[in-house]
Amino acid sequence: MAIEESELVIPELETEENLIATARYVAKALGSNKNLTSDAKKILADLGFQMFSINVSNEKEEGKEGQAGEEEDQEAAAKEEDVVNAIEDPLGDIEKTVRRWEEDQSMIWDLGPKETCEYLNAANNARQFIEKLESFHLNNEDKVYLSRAYTLLQKAMARLEEEFRNLLFQNRQPFEPEYVSSRSSQEDVVDENSIFSLGDETIDESLQEDSVSGAAEEHIIDLVHPDVILDLRCIANLLFASNYVQECSHAYTIVRRHALDECLFNLEMERLSIEDVFTMEWGTLSSKVKRWVWAMKLFVRVYLASERSLSERIFGEGEPVSIVCFVDVSKASILQLLNFGEAMSVGPHKPDKLFLFLEMYEVLANLMPDIDALYSDEVGSSVKIECHEVLKRLGKCARATFLEFGNDIASNASSTAFVGGGIHPLTEYVMNYLRNLTNYSEKLNLLLKDQEEEDMISPSPDMSPGTEVNSKSPGSPGTVSKMARHIRSFASNLESNLEGKSKLYNETPLKHFFLMNNLQYLAEKVMGSELRCIFGDEWIQKCNWKFQQQARHYNRASWSPILNLLKDEGVHVPSASSISKSLLKERLKSFYIAFENIYTIQTAWLIPDAQLCDDLRIFISLQQLEPPRYNEQSVVRNISTMPAPKKLIHPSSRIPLPPSRAMPPPPKFTEDKI
Repeated sequence: MAIEESELVIPELETEENLIATARYVAKALGSNKNLTSDAKKILADLGFQMFSINVSNEKEEGKEGQAGEEEDQEAAAKEEDVVNAIEDPLGDIEKTVRRWEEDQSMIWDLGPKETCEYLNAANNARQFIEKLESFHLNNEDKVYLSRAYTLLQKAMARLEEEFRNLLFQNRQPFEPEYVSSRSSQEDVVDENSIFSLGDETIDESLQEDSVSGAAEEHIIDLVHPDVILDLRCIANLLFASNYVQECSHAYTIVRRHALDECLFNLEMERLSIEDVFTMEWGTLSSKVKRWVWAMKLFVRVYLASERSLSERIFGEGEPVSIVCFVDVSKASILQLLNFGEAMSVGPHKPDKLFLFLEMYEVLANLMPDIDALYSDEVGSSVKIECHEVLKRLGKCARATFLEFGNDIASNASSTAFVGGGIHPLTEYVMNYLRNLTNYSEKLNLLLKDQEEEDMISPSPDMSPGTEVNSKSPGSPGTVSKMARHIRSFASNLESNLEGKSKLYNETPLKHFFLMNNLQYLAEKVMGSELRCIFGDEWIQKCNWKFQQQARHYNRASWSPILNLLKDEGVHVPSASSISKSLLKERLKSFYIAFENIYTIQTAWLIPDAQLCDDLRIFISLQQLEPPRYNEQSVVRNISTMPAPKKLIHPSSRIPLPPSRAMPPPPKFTEDKI
């Protein structure tokens, strides 16, 4: 029986009127239930939209026919009422939820998952409601529903944007690595043997070599608490689906840009103009460069890598909006750091700045693969281009300063002789400078690669072409690099300059004494550093030979005249075979006076090297104790009958050289040294 009844009902439902009547019945049955689930409400809304669509079609057909009966008018009114109810009910639920949180200023995501899910569903329903209404051809009267829906969606999106911004801001995790707190104590640490030193490196050594695409993943940190990433992604997806991409991106950019400003503040990277850098004192400038080198590695390989990761986790990896947001967030900060590098490249190429240029060039060159990977897309091309431009400027300044250094050495003039004949400050400065340059051999050779000047530099006078290329002595390189040829030329300029400075001395012995001191210092510096690989053992041997030659000249000029007074020529009596006592007495008196004069003068001279001082003391002692070239017995016999001078002391008791002196600490190198 049931089967027969069902068979009778089915044909009746196939007519349009019965179909509408059935839908009306179902809609009323659902509408009378006050505890509808979300699925039931969705079904009710779908039925309402279907009925609304049929109603709109019927009205159009009726308008074309231009006639309608009274019965049909009643049915149309009933259908319109049903459609209004079907639309009004879900729209009212959405409005109720949106209005509630419009009055309540509490953050929805602070109250728990139930409230957040309810609001997200209401906002999503408003979006879907609008999409369905827009699929129909609405008359002016029906468009009021669309307007209401748009108003509700706009309010819901504004609230979600606010919630998104608040979640992002309140759950940010400040970038304060443990080594930032110890930076102040390390800032002024300088290697006593170098002109420029970064001190103890606080960044993990692996950070200096990793790249973004490789092992640098271990440096990715959570800039926002991981627990809210899913919520942020849900809000972003809903905002994007509702065509609020720009609003969401703007909210994200503002919050994260502020976080990057805090990061630079924690790293103590302040904004500096070109004028600020140009007028900065040397000590402050050196400290700023050390800070910049340290901060750049940390900022690019840790912070920017983590910032890009955060953008991808919220907006989707590889999504255009993710890339755009990352570039918009980071562009101002990375350009602020690059502006310091650009400011450094402006101004005169003073020698001390070379090491600052090289440090900045080296760190930026090492970071370029990371920067290229972070800004690989077209939207980030401007950042990448600016980084390459700053790197190019720093390299150009470093190269120009290096090449100018040789001219600075040659043109360093003095109007007065260096007091004491010790190691000249220029010698100390240049040799320490050259020694530190060996730490940048790779970068310098790269920078000098395209320079035509390198082929025009004449080899050092101390190195023949054959020796330059094919030196086989221990410590000599098989081939000479571009940097090595320049360094040898610098040393040659230094020797020529020292030769000129020695001519400022009025005393001939002091001239040779000065050159002896400085040549010995040159050889010691080369033998005790990486410079030995550049100069080679043959250069050291020739330098030592020059030193010995100056030592002989010094001895001849200082002691030959006084020792000649002890010879027996001219003291014999012509008519007898004996020595004239008066002549001998006068000769000895002259010897004592000459010795006292040398002692008074040369004890004011300086020998910083203790070993050299001892060796020279022994050498002079042996010169004085040599047997004189006359009859010893006759001189002793004649001297024994003469009264001893009251104010004269035997010369062997005092040697006219200063006591051994420990080498003083190297002077602080300032810009006015050259």
